[in-house]
Amino acid sequence: MPNNFKKFKKAPLILSVIFFVFSSALFYFLYSQTVNNYNLSEKLEMDLREEISKRDQIKNLDRSLKMVEGEIAMLETHFIKSSDVVPFLDMIEKMAPRVSAKAEVSLVDLAKDNSSLVVEVKVEGSFEAVYKFLILLEDSPYELSFTSANIRRSSDGDLESENPIPKWSAVFKVNLLSFIK
Repeated sequence: MPNNFKKFKKAPLILSVIFFVFSSALFYFLYSQTVNNYNLSEKLEMDLREEISKRDQIKNLDRSLKMVEGEIAMLETHFIKSSDVVPFLDMIEKMAPRVSAKAEVSLVDLAKDNSSLVVEVKVEGSFEAVYKFLILLEDSPYELSFTSANIRRSSDGDLESENPIPKWSAVFKVNLLSFIK
C-alpha cells in the first residue's frame, strides 16, 4: 500500500479541495446576500403596506369629511360669532314685518360670564302679531333663552278709526346661548 500512496497524485486532490472551499465560500456569500435581499424586500413590503394603509385611511377620512360637510355647515349656522352679531340683529328686526309687527332691538350686551349675548327687543303690533313674533324667535335656528317677556296692551282699538284692533307692545329679553366670542 505504501507504493500506491506514493503513486497517488496530490495536485488534483488539492485543486478539488481548493475548488470545494472556493465554491462553499461563494455559496455562503451568495446565500447571505439572498437572505439580506429577502429581509430587505420584506421590510420594504411592510413599509409599502403601511403606506397603502395610511393612504386608505386618509381617503376614508376625506370621504367622511365630505359626507358630513353639509352637517358641519348647518352646525356652523347654529352659532353666531362676535363678527356676525349685526346680521343676527337685522334678522330679528326683519322677522317682524313678516307677521305685521314692528320690532326694534333696544339693548345688546354680553352676559356677565361672556358665554352668551343678551338682546332686548321691543315689539309693537296686534296681540296676534306679537305672539307670532315670539314664536318666530323661539323657532329661530339659534339657541335662545328667554330671560323675560313683558307683554301689555298699549292702546285700545277705535271702532271709528281705520284700525279697530287694539295695539300691544312687548319687550323680550333674550340670551343668545349659541354665541361664540
